[in-house]
Amino acid sequence: MLRVAVWKARPPAGQTPATPLLFFNGIGANIEVMSPLADWFPDRDLITFDMPGIGGSPNPVAPYRPWTMAWTASRLLKQLGYDKVDVMGVSWGGGLAQQFAFQCPKQTGRLVLAATSAGVIMAPGDIRALSKMADPKRYVDPEFMRKNFEALYGGETKGSDGHIGRIRAPSRTGYLYQLGAMVGWTSVPFLPFLKAPTLVMMGDADRIVPLVNGKFLTALIPGARLEVIKDGGHLFLVSKAEIAAPIIRDFLDEGRVKVSRRKAA
Repeated sequence: MLRVAVWKARPPAGQTPATPLLFFNGIGANIEVMSPLADWFPDRDLITFDMPGIGGSPNPVAPYRPWTMAWTASRLLKQLGYDKVDVMGVSWGGGLAQQFAFQCPKQTGRLVLAATSAGVIMAPGDIRALSKMADPKRYVDPEFMRKNFEALYGGETKGSDGHIGRIRAPSRTGYLYQLGAMVGWTSVPFLPFLKAPTLVMMGDADRIVPLVNGKFLTALIPGARLEVIKDGGHLFLVSKAEIAAPIIRDFLDEGRVKVSRRKAA
């Protein structure tokens, strides 16, 4: 049983809630880390969950792969009563978002990919940042995170204390299985067949997933749009929220406007 969170929409009086948003988190990240997302999108339900062994979810009983977790997310949405959702993923979760959009096209509205890549076929990040990211101290030692936040994530350190305070250490098994889930995986063969309108967002100061990876995704996904966050590091969704959030909202609302126009016609 996975730990699931659903923030219910709080639209202005008389306004219909927008399409719900399914969010896939980064590696080792628990629900609380990206809970501020709920404040970005008050007019739509926000659905997310802790991966096995992460946050409040129990350890996995067996290794899993992106397609098994996409299937799990699809089943979860059906259990919660959602027929179709917009989908957003960051970093590791961006890979899972790509898999879900391809595997479950009828459940996918619009797609947002942030600070992510096509998997094993990618331009690697800075070795120093990657080595610090692999250090488990980043989950259990707040001072380690403060000292290395810029080296880890690049860009500004704005919002770092709030981010650090929301971190809950994953289990060793959960973290290793999540790492192993993406070994050998790539979205390259199916990216040209994605049907969802897609927004790719990257930070130009990202030391973990360099900007070129976003350009690669944009080139392969039909009609995809790339937005680059200036001076944005790997966690630009935190440090540059005031810039990133309006871009994402506008993109998701484009789908809402188009649906409304079709109904009017």
